[in-house]
Amino acid sequence: MIQLLPLASNNSTWAVAIFLIVLYGLRWRRSRSQLPLPPGPKKLPLVGNLFDIPPERQWETYLQWSKQFNSDIIHLNAAGTSIVVLSSMEAVKELFERRSSLYSDRPHLPMMMMMGWDFGIGFMKYGDRWRAHRRILHEAFNITAVKQFQPQELAATHRLLRRILKDPRDIMDHFRHMSGALMMDVTYGIDVRSSDDQYISIAEEAMHGLSVASIPGAFLVDTIHALKYVPDWVPGAGFKLKAKAWRKVTRALQEVPFTETKRNIAMGAARTSFTSLNLRSLEELKGSDKATQEAVVKAAAANMYAAGADTTVSALGTFVLGMLANPEAQRKAQAEIDSVVGAGQLPDFTDEAALPYVSAIVKEALRWKNVTPIAIPHYLAVEDEYRGYRIPADSVVVGNAWALLQDETMYPNPEAFRPERFLLNGKLNPAIRDPETVAFGFGRRICPGKHMATSTLWITIASILSTFEIRKAVGKDGEVVEPTYEYFPGLVSSPLPFECSITPRSLQAVEVIQATSL
Repeated sequence: MIQLLPLASNNSTWAVAIFLIVLYGLRWRRSRSQLPLPPGPKKLPLVGNLFDIPPERQWETYLQWSKQFNSDIIHLNAAGTSIVVLSSMEAVKELFERRSSLYSDRPHLPMMMMMGWDFGIGFMKYGDRWRAHRRILHEAFNITAVKQFQPQELAATHRLLRRILKDPRDIMDHFRHMSGALMMDVTYGIDVRSSDDQYISIAEEAMHGLSVASIPGAFLVDTIHALKYVPDWVPGAGFKLKAKAWRKVTRALQEVPFTETKRNIAMGAARTSFTSLNLRSLEELKGSDKATQEAVVKAAAANMYAAGADTTVSALGTFVLGMLANPEAQRKAQAEIDSVVGAGQLPDFTDEAALPYVSAIVKEALRWKNVTPIAIPHYLAVEDEYRGYRIPADSVVVGNAWALLQDETMYPNPEAFRPERFLLNGKLNPAIRDPETVAFGFGRRICPGKHMATSTLWITIASILSTFEIRKAVGKDGEVVEPTYEYFPGLVSSPLPFECSITPRSLQAVEVIQATSL
């Protein structure tokens, strides 16, 4: 897929933006509070730190500033927009959890709205509309209800094993098909067979646009909102053309599978799914009430499908890269599986408690190269105070998830893939921070699908380890091909294409995989 460059890197934009920057600067007024702002890089007149914020991998720069100023909270000013970045679990817990009534809102992101993501629960303003969408997702995906999807997860994993056995060359493509097909089944009851299925293609394209556009600072219009009124033909307004193109696929993400499920319901051919169950529960409603609730179901379904399909692919890719980086971890996990599950069998969800090393691999995959290195920003409407620092009203408050999961105090040698860091005496160590507390967002805005995501990761990783050997590829010249371990720097950070060798562990493993199709 072609990577689109964010507007922040387009120099022609400044000619359009400079007048608006001046307006922002003129209307900005310093608060009367005597408390100092959190530390941060020196701010220039009017533009502040606008030119200091990199267009990519902001989380790394934020952590560097945090270390430079010896503070887990730093402050930036982007042409009048106050940005506060949190780089410790203590700060995240205090603000996003203990003060969640203040910090659960989202900033207005014009680019996302122009792209049609107003239905996205992760971007909705905190309030009744968000609660309605959150409620319907929580009912389907809470820690108890999510177990109803285990048969679909197991079936999707077995199909994945058969696809890898047939053609092991492009593992990431297999992951995309598996996660996309699973979410289509669970969400809409639609059976996806082909890797180039239109539903998977729509979701992949929509999530690519989302991943590019949702990083703070990626598009200048999110800092200077008045830019959204700039005519399309003005030099530097290319972001509006991108928004229009992405809006089409975002609309398709909502409408195409939802319409298909409604058609199947009308024909009496709908399979049981999140959408079919919720639509049938609305049959007694009439008029505007039914239309309103149906819109909630449609939006919630699109959220489920888009988020679940994309993030799972990233985490599974990281698992494979982790096995390439640390082959000993693979051997330890396989020995554990062999001793617990036994020969001629595939892992099941009932084996999870007896496979702590496999669970540690799942946790390390979530930590090592976390899927969302910078969480979706929160918004503070009123002025607040933390540790003697003033947090201005109308601040965008960012939780630097990457910094938390690279914390050298909690995770020594964080650059290494080491599942053992989560174990003590052969059991999971509760004293080590579980990456799940960071990887899925913070406070009231935590991802409602986290339990589905982790269970899918666990059964997929356990099943692959039980049947396949993952090794570095060998080139035509006989030399080992070393992966780059590079990632796409978006909201969802996925591995860039890499080569590896995946082969069955034994003839018995082949037979076990083939038996799943019977």
